[in-house]
Formats: sequence, C-alpha cells, structure tokens
Amino acid sequence: MLAENVSYHLLVLLVALIAIQQSLGSDQAKPDQPGRAKVDFPEDFPRFLCPGDQPAMDRMREMFALHYPGCDPKSTLWDQWLPTPALWPAVESQGRAEAFRRHWAEALSARDIDAEGYVATHQHASFAHQQGWPFPWYTQVGPGAQVGSWGWHFGAVPSGRWHKIVARDQTGWVVRGAADGGISNECWNIELNQPGATVQTPPLRILAGEQAPFLTFRWKATGLVGAQPFVEWTTADAPEFHPDRRMYFDPVADKDGVVFTMIPAYLVPAWEGEVTSLRINFGNTAPAKVGIQALHTSYDTRQNVNNQAYISGCCRYVAWTGDRNFLRANIQRMRLAMRHLMTVHGGLAHKCIVTPWVGHDGRSGLEIAPDGRKIFHPGRGIGNNYWDLLPFGGKDTYATLLYYDALRNMAEVERVVSQRSGGNIPAGPLALDSEELLAHAREVKATAGQELWNPRTGRFVAAIDCDGNAWDYGFTFLSLEAVYYGFATTEQAKSILDWVAGRRIVEGDTSTGRDIYHWRFAPRATTRRNVDYYLPSWTHPESIPWGGQVQDGGAVLGWSYHDLMARLAVLGPDDAAGRLAEIAQWFEEVQQAGGYRPYYKDGTRGSTLQGGGTAGGLGLDCEFFESVLPPQVLLEGFVGFRPRLDGFEIRPAIPKNWGSLTVTRVAFRRQVLTITVGLDGAEIAADGPADEPYNVYLPNGRWSWRTGTAGGDVEITDASPFVSIDLAAGGRLDLRRKP
Repeated sequence: MLAENVSYHLLVLLVALIAIQQSLGSDQAKPDQPGRAKVDFPEDFPRFLCPGDQPAMDRMREMFALHYPGCDPKSTLWDQWLPTPALWPAVESQGRAEAFRRHWAEALSARDIDAEGYVATHQHASFAHQQGWPFPWYTQVGPGAQVGSWGWHFGAVPSGRWHKIVARDQTGWVVRGAADGGISNECWNIELNQPGATVQTPPLRILAGEQAPFLTFRWKATGLVGAQPFVEWTTADAPEFHPDRRMYFDPVADKDGVVFTMIPAYLVPAWEGEVTSLRINFGNTAPAKVGIQALHTSYDTRQNVNNQAYISGCCRYVAWTGDRNFLRANIQRMRLAMRHLMTVHGGLAHKCIVTPWVGHDGRSGLEIAPDGRKIFHPGRGIGNNYWDLLPFGGKDTYATLLYYDALRNMAEVERVVSQRSGGNIPAGPLALDSEELLAHAREVKATAGQELWNPRTGRFVAAIDCDGNAWDYGFTFLSLEAVYYGFATTEQAKSILDWVAGRRIVEGDTSTGRDIYHWRFAPRATTRRNVDYYLPSWTHPESIPWGGQVQDGGAVLGWSYHDLMARLAVLGPDDAAGRLAEIAQWFEEVQQAGGYRPYYKDGTRGSTLQGGGTAGGLGLDCEFFESVLPPQVLLEGFVGFRPRLDGFEIRPAIPKNWGSLTVTRVAFRRQVLTITVGLDGAEIAADGPADEPYNVYLPNGRWSWRTGTAGGDVEITDASPFVSIDLAAGGRLDLRRKP
C-alpha cells in the first residue's frame, strides 16, 4: 500500500507540474495578442489544472479573475451567491482574502433586521420603500391608470428625468403650535413652540389600497426625545380627524442627518377609501425643532428573498471561515430571520412562501384585455427578487426554493451548535431544532414541489397568484435552480434537463431545441415570449424584441452556474464538461475581441448588453456581479468540495477524458488546501494549522483514507456519512474509493 501511495503521489505531482507549465505559458501569451482584453491576475490567484482540457481551465480561471474583484458585499439578495467565490481563494497578495473575510463579516453583521425579523434589501436609496428595492416609486404608474399615490418634496430632489418629481414650497400647508422657519438646507424648517404641534397637508387624494400601503416621512429633529409622534388622516367619508385614523411612529434622535421613517399605514383598518388630508402631530411635550424634507406614499417594495439570502450567506461565511465570534454574535439574528419566513410568509402553514404584503399577491400589474387594450394596475405586480420586472409573489416558487435551501443550511448550523457546547453559541427561545428543520424542508419539497410544478410543460411556474392563475414563461433559471438545490424530484429534474437541453419540445414556447442556447454562454432566461406579466411601470414590453431584455428571452452569464451544476447532477460529468468547454470557447472569442462591450458592440451579434442604467438582452458586466459564478463549478461541482461547520464534504465527479482536476489555493479556515481529484478518489494537501479534526463527508460506499500518521478503511452510509480526520499543517490526505 505504501508503494502504491508513493507512485500515486509522484504521478499527481508530475501531472500538476505539466498542467502548471501549460497554464503559465497560456497566461503569459494571451495579453500580448493585439486587441485582446487584459485581465490582471494576482500572483497567488488559484489555478485549475486539468491534463485533459487545460485550455478550458485557463479560460475559466481568467473569467474568475475578471469578476473576482466584484465579490465584495452588495445588496442583500447577493448574500445568496457571492460569499463563496469571495471567501475560498487564498489570495494573500495585497491582503485581498483577509479584506474579503472582514468585509463579509461586517456586512452580514450589519444587515438591518426589523422588529418582525425582515432583513432589509440594502440597495441604493430612492423614492420607494427604504428597506426594499429602489423601484417602483410612487410616480411610476401606467398611462391612463387611476392615480392614487401622492407626494410633496421640499428639497433634495435629483434630476426628474426618471421620476418626474419636483421640489415645492410650503404653500397650502397648515402649521399649528409651531412657527414656520422657511425652507433651507433642503428642508422645511419648523420650530415647535407648543406641546403637540402639528403640520397639515393641503387637500389631497390618496387611494388607500394597492397604491399607498406606506407613507414615507423624510425628516430630522432636535428636542423630540420621549415624544410620541403620529400621523392621522381624513377621508372623503370621514372629513374630521379621529384617533381611529391614526398611526404612531418613532421620533428621531437629535441629529443633523435626514431620517427616512416608513409608516405602514395599511396596517390600520381605517386606512381605506379616499384619503383627503394628512396631519403630522409631533407629540412633543417641550419646544423642539423639525426639518421636513418630504412626505409621500410608497409602494411596498420589500423583497421576499432577503431573509433566505441572508441566512444562507451567514451559513456559508461561517462554514468557510470557522468564525465562531461571528456565529455567536449573529445566530439569534439568523434565527429571527428564519422564524419570520416561517410565520409572516407562511412557510409553516402553507409549506410554501406566500407573501402577505400589499402588491405581492402574484398578479401582474399589466393586463391585456380581450380587445387588446392595456389595463394598468398601479401597486400590483411589485417585484420580489433579482428579476425585478417580474411580479412573482403569491405562492412564490423562487422564494420557496431559497427557503428550502435556507432551511437545510440552518439545520446544519443548529445541528453542530447543539452538539458542540464548547463553541459557547447561545440557544434560548429562538433556537431551532435541526431535525424539525429538515423534516419541514421535506414537507416543503413534497407539497410546494408538486403544487408549483406545471405537468403540461414539465417545469416550475414562477407563481400561483391569488386568483389561482399559474404563470409559466419557461423560466430556465427557476427550474435549473430547483435542480441545483435538490428541490426538484428525480423525475422533475430529468424533465427540466430534457427541456433545456433541447431533447423535449414544449408546445407554445418561442424558443425550443438548440435555440435555447442561442446566446451560447447560458440558456435563455425564458423560453416563451412575455408581454403581459410585469410590474405596471414596464409599460411597453412588446416594443423590445424577443431576446432584447434579459427577462424576456435574454440571458445572464451568472446563471450558467446552475445550468452546469444541474447537468452535472442529472446528466453526468461528461455532459457538464462539454457545456463548460462551449462556455470557455465563447469567452476566449470575447477576450480576443477586447472584452464583453467590444464583442457585443452596437448589437451586431443579435442583442445588446444590459448595465449601468440601460436595458439590454444580455447580463455580463456592470451590475451583474454574479458573473463570477460559472467558474465555481470546478471546485463545487467537479471536485465536489463544500465546507461544513464541522468539516467539509468532497464528492468528485470528473469526466473520463480529464484524467484529474486540481484546484490550488483553497482557503478553508486557517489552512490553504490544494485539492486533486481523479476517477477513484482525491488527495488534499494542507498548508497551515487546523484547529481541530475535520469531519470529512464522502459519497456512500467503502473508502480508504491515509494521512502521514494515520489511516484506515471506512464504510460511508446515510447513518454514518463522515470520517473524522486530523489534517495537520503540511499534511496530506489520500482518499480512495474501494470496490
């Protein structure tokens, strides 16, 4: 056995040296080619080494290096995808790896979670809900729609090109118990000189339903400590102010900056009908000063995927880094976010995410009448996720997929926490039971997995709305993610891959067969033309040609990752490697042309790039940070390496013609790993100290394992899925599958 191991190590070393030489030569030659896009590689950036297809490995490494700098934290929904590509490369030059770890710990720890457990979106500020997505804002209503939103801005209004909002003075407002200090520093300044001072709007018209669930009050104050401010209103049917038509909100602390206070007026039963005036009572008991920047209605643009993304992002951060301090500080926040999904969003009751917020019931904001007329419904069809023009909501498949993933991730955390008291991780009334989480996940898969499945088309629908309508435009990203997360059954997964790969034609689809991969780097996001399932501000979808918008026949590079991972799971490594080679060839052509923008310049290749405020059919750069994902299939898919709180799992799946695959500089906890997998096993070399033995999770079957000081044979089963191994600094772990 010793001689066999030595021979194997020498063979692996020889193959790795040859692959490194090929890779170095490739990297050095490419930037010298005229017109070729240059990518800056950190000197210690990880390498993918494969004797069977090194050119494809080099191109995927180049793609990874191109997008790796964008792996810093973004808005909350990217917590689902960016932590892993940010955290695993051991790029120590310029302190990049350490900076990414610090930035992700800080960002996840600072995610705003409200008293009900909702995790804020953390996208840029706008005239929409401040904890939600930045659009639609209250002026975005379809042409000819009955307008029932309202707003008044005294200052800080940027160019009105998009929102058509202008600054106004205080004409028509009524001040009581206070003195008008005029408008300056972008605020209307008021001195409150009597207790309970008020300001009242001019007459207005707000339709207190879908168009105005929230009031946004932008203001600052000094002297309101202990005050209990509230807003009250009159209606067409009740022209006098009354305590029944009132909602309290928090005072602002003494500070110079403007605070955006979101007032959920829709929670008051009397917020209904036609509101005719608003009055702010500052609830002051002593003199104070107030500055009002704006008061306006807001749609509920909160997103129903934030909690799932936050939970899974935290779990991935802890699994990669082993940061017990982070887990100790954030475990209760993670639990609160999960319980919010279980209760507010109906996870426990419905075995499915059913969003209760106004405008999120799954219906479209755009309706096509039988005679062809467009009917706009302001306040309906509000976006819920990354695909921000599409409604989702109702019984929401995408939110449910991510809920299923979050349940399983959280179950692993709770399992390890409950078994290792030495970590000093708090429990308490918010703690969740690991087995109950897994049982609930199985219920979600069994119930929602059937209810949200379209048996006619053999794929998942986006949503089932409150009227019972199922919306299906061939959402490839949705169904492929269902396979990736294990939400799809074996039969469903085969149906999905047969459709996407073109072996099965869905009647009525605009794109079928080979055309689904018309854009080469990824399948079309949708395969059926959509001109009627949008939020109401997307008023003329028919004016954009098929494939001219990423959410209607276009494609996004990042989601090729789920396609590759799904193919690997269902069709096997040879099929996935073939698709990877096609992507690598496309990327090489792009780089030869000078990069994404020159390659697709002027739409000469059939579509234009979206990004930087312009619509387009292809999502590759700019705000498409998830373009970093496709290269991750090499580590997460073909090598099959996944960190866990108590160790890691490794499930190699490589095509026969590759021979082996090596990934270098994998930062796991305090170690840097070099991982090589072959057809019958894996070898891991570790540099750096290990704090404790790892539980190494392997596919079921008989395995032998060897380190420099220990070894043995083990039978891996569902009941006994791992072997505990001490991988010391400078040590090697050899894993071999036994017949």
